[in-house]
Amino acid sequence: MATTITIGLDLAKSVFQVYGVDAEGRCTVKRQLKRREVMAFFTKLPRCLIGMEACGTAHHWARELGACGHAVKLLPPRDVKAYVRRGKTDAADAEAICEAVTRPRHNAVPVKSVEQQCALMLHRGRELLITQRTQLTNAIRAHMAELGVIAPVGQEGLRWLLAIVVEPANAALPAAARRALAPMATALIATETAIGTLTAEISAGHKNNTTSRRLEAIPGVGPLAASAFTATIANPQAYKSGRAFAASLGLTPRLNGTGGKTTLGPITKQGDKYLRRLLYIGAIAKLSAVRRNPAKADPWLLGLLARKPFKQAAIALANKTARIVWALLVRGGTYIDTYRPAAFAGRA
Repeated sequence: MATTITIGLDLAKSVFQVYGVDAEGRCTVKRQLKRREVMAFFTKLPRCLIGMEACGTAHHWARELGACGHAVKLLPPRDVKAYVRRGKTDAADAEAICEAVTRPRHNAVPVKSVEQQCALMLHRGRELLITQRTQLTNAIRAHMAELGVIAPVGQEGLRWLLAIVVEPANAALPAAARRALAPMATALIATETAIGTLTAEISAGHKNNTTSRRLEAIPGVGPLAASAFTATIANPQAYKSGRAFAASLGLTPRLNGTGGKTTLGPITKQGDKYLRRLLYIGAIAKLSAVRRNPAKADPWLLGLLARKPFKQAAIALANKTARIVWALLVRGGTYIDTYRPAAFAGRA
């Protein structure tokens, strides 16, 4: 019987699809596995290369199967899609994964540790709660505006509205409206408390992580962004350069070319949008400070603002910050504000 050397595993909640081939590419196994059967099947299987899409639960299974001695490679779903021959079935996906994982041009997604995933859960949970807080805030403001109760923009105005909702004696709000808005106000207060709790957890993890504290020294990178980068980037060496890292975050222009002519479009916005947003917000804050106090600003930033519109300058600064983050993750050390590479040291 031929030995299976490569397997494509299509992940699912309950029923997994397996497709394996031998050294000559002939199919050796094509079957379904129930969740409880997965580990028993791969434990008995000779050591081989296992490909999976980098999707939900992929990092967990990569750790489990890697512990059995198999070589596990996680692929971005977009790299697998081109190999699906016909239809969209689990069997077709497993076969496509099996073929795509053998192609050297596809870069693997680094497998995250349990600690990194737990740290990211804090960030994802906080983001979800912030979204819910915004929804509740907008709903309370909109409903009360229908009754002519308008509050100023900002936290002070919101607190004034909540005081009206929770105060039964306040005649500005009908009793029926108060009964409808009271659960929203309670949920909003609870959500605000939960956001503070998760933020404190992220800050505590940041203080206990040496790499995260080193990244915080970069201008435009605060504790939140530093913690997110540390938790997200499992293997910075997977990127060939700082530019490749910035491109993976969608901070480089989209290329459109034909007939030997290439034009630059807007940024690609690919990759992790959470990290990209944190870099952009940090760049906005940095450039706003430059505008307020240009006398003490970096000449490069002043020149950037003179050449580019504000938002384009923020993208350029976010791109530069991403490259610095990559350099510190790969090479170690700390950020030096006055550092200049040897090739540019003699330039004024």
